[in-house]
Amino acid sequence: MIRILVLCTGNSARSILGEALFSALGKGVVTAVSAGSKPKGEPHRIALETLARHGLPIEGLSSKSWDVFAEAGAPGIHGVITVCDSAASEACPIWPGAPVQVHWGLPDPAYVRPDAACREAFEQVFQALKARIEAVLAFDGDLSDPAVLKAALKAAHAGAPIPDFQP
Repeated sequence: MIRILVLCTGNSARSILGEALFSALGKGVVTAVSAGSKPKGEPHRIALETLARHGLPIEGLSSKSWDVFAEAGAPGIHGVITVCDSAASEACPIWPGAPVQVHWGLPDPAYVRPDAACREAFEQVFQALKARIEAVLAFDGDLSDPAVLKAALKAAHAGAPIPDFQP
């Protein structure tokens, strides 16, 4: 099984969506966890609403520190995806196993107001992540090979839609 770590600063919005989508679409081949450098402590309520609206499970999703995955004995990670620019520019921990790392910069829907616009922003990020994840899963090659995984992750971002809203 390929395990992906999806990172953003607060681990409440984009990374939570990425974790749930990878785990649901990966069908036992690819799964994901998420974390943040400065976790908010709980997933954003509209992130959870968005996942539930699409029929994805929300049980067990939590906002946690990326330190959990850098500790000795932490579950192995094959790839790390940063989904926010601030997390991408931070000094990340040293990940056990030296996973491949890529950046999928997406705007943060968590600060969009009012709630109707926030829901639309979350939907755009959901669809953008879904397109990227589906492209990774459809990539021709053995994703357990780090070079293939990195190529798949980079290619998925290069050809995918960018949400059209301002946080």
